[in-house]
Amino acid sequence: MQTKLNTHKILTKKIILHIPHSSTKIPIMEGFVVDEAALKQEIGKLTDWFTDDLFYSASDEMIIADFSRIFCDPERFTDDSLEIMAQYGMGVLYEKNDDGKRIRTVTPDLRERILRNYYRKHHERFNRAVNEQLQLHGKVIIIDCHSFPNHPLKRDLDQNSNRPDFNIGTDPFHTPQQLTDVSVDFFNRLGYSLGVNRPYSGSIVPMDYYQNNKNVQTIMLEVNRKLYLKEGSTEKSDNYSEIKRITNEFIKTIKTCW
Repeated sequence: MQTKLNTHKILTKKIILHIPHSSTKIPIMEGFVVDEAALKQEIGKLTDWFTDDLFYSASDEMIIADFSRIFCDPERFTDDSLEIMAQYGMGVLYEKNDDGKRIRTVTPDLRERILRNYYRKHHERFNRAVNEQLQLHGKVIIIDCHSFPNHPLKRDLDQNSNRPDFNIGTDPFHTPQQLTDVSVDFFNRLGYSLGVNRPYSGSIVPMDYYQNNKNVQTIMLEVNRKLYLKEGSTEKSDNYSEIKRITNEFIKTIKTCW
């Protein structure tokens, strides 16, 4: 019986895949001051296209936001004083687009309704998934799953035009050196260029555990969209299946860090 229980615990170890920016849905149009064409253009620019499929893993826990980041960004702090992008009008609820033009007016009432019905519900699911793995194994590994454009957006803090094929983001408290080393070795062996916290940095941890539980570990993986989309479009390229295979192998490799 003891052997069976131990085997069960091994089989239920799951990486948590956090996928915040793959959706294009705008659940509530209230507050938006631009037309559908302008919104569609911004969604095309900022969506992490197909990351819900690129990072798909049947054996792991996938926490996918079912609303566009243009509507509500689950990776932003709700406290604007803590969120660096809030100064650009792109805090948890975007009010400006990448060009700095106003796209939405957010009243206090609208803000509270969106945070309550979308942001907090998303993070409740995220917290439950983390807590479940902690209860089962005393440890959890999160992969924060993203893609990024090959050319900097106007609001990007890093404007270096020489962007890598992949990027990993780390957190000084929640990312052990082993996760970084394994990731760097993985992409070196494949011959792809890799940024470490470049062009984007950090990796998400639920606020309940942020900077207070080192057993909640995290690393971000971002894929340069030039690798899997046709140039200048949001359509899959012929290389899509290969990049999906690589992200799947990366997930398996990170599992070896248990």
